[in-house]
Amino acid sequence: MGCLRVALVHNQSAKSIAVASQLTKLLSTSGNIIDQENPGIVISIGGDGTLLSAFHLYSHKLEQVRFLGVHTGHLGFYTDWRDYELEELVETLCHNQEENVSYPLLDVVIRYRDGRTDKHFLALNESTIKREHRTMVADVYLKDELFEHFRGDGLSVSTPTGSTAYNKSIGGAVLHPSIEAMQLTEIASLNNRVFRTVGSSIVVPKDDWIEIRLPESMDHLVTVDQFSIQQADVASVYYRVAPEKIRFASYRHMDFWRRVREAFIGDLS
Repeated sequence: MGCLRVALVHNQSAKSIAVASQLTKLLSTSGNIIDQENPGIVISIGGDGTLLSAFHLYSHKLEQVRFLGVHTGHLGFYTDWRDYELEELVETLCHNQEENVSYPLLDVVIRYRDGRTDKHFLALNESTIKREHRTMVADVYLKDELFEHFRGDGLSVSTPTGSTAYNKSIGGAVLHPSIEAMQLTEIASLNNRVFRTVGSSIVVPKDDWIEIRLPESMDHLVTVDQFSIQQADVASVYYRVAPEKIRFASYRHMDFWRRVREAFIGDLS
């Protein structure tokens, strides 16, 4: 029985390559079509980093694809299946094709001083702005109104699912992905009698937007998930909750709070 058009994305570890080969055979034997160009479902094999790579490879096809993660190490926030469960995975794919869960994404627009065309990105985890060797200065605007003058190491804007990643390590809150919002978190802000910031992360709803306006400089570094983008003459970086969402095949998608507990607290028994 033909089931689905499937694309596989794997990292370059020997284990992931072997799992990809085995999964390709199982999918083909069960009547699925391996289609790297126009899949209905994208399976990542590796860890959360591999899933991020898969997302960026197919971010222009979010209306037609769902994602599913097979992890070859420890359980991740985006990977639900283990490498020894491949036969069960293929069987489930063939008989439960419509179940999915969607998560918010971050819309990122980089604007320039010199008239260059804006650059547009989608982030699954977060975007940050920093300077390479000096303190970063920026004006933070919320809905076109100045919120604070920032001075420090940088700023991070995360999605709800990304709130458990870099955002958490710099003191941000963990935000459930059913909340359509983004989180702005300061990275080592400088606070004294001259420079003052709110000093805590803030959660911004989907109908609002954030604009980080930057002074003239040649060494701003903007990251989007795992990608670092060295930028000259950046005027501002604009953030909002994206109209697009990522969809995950939810046949056994683990509850978010259970993922948080297992990642940061462990077994309570």
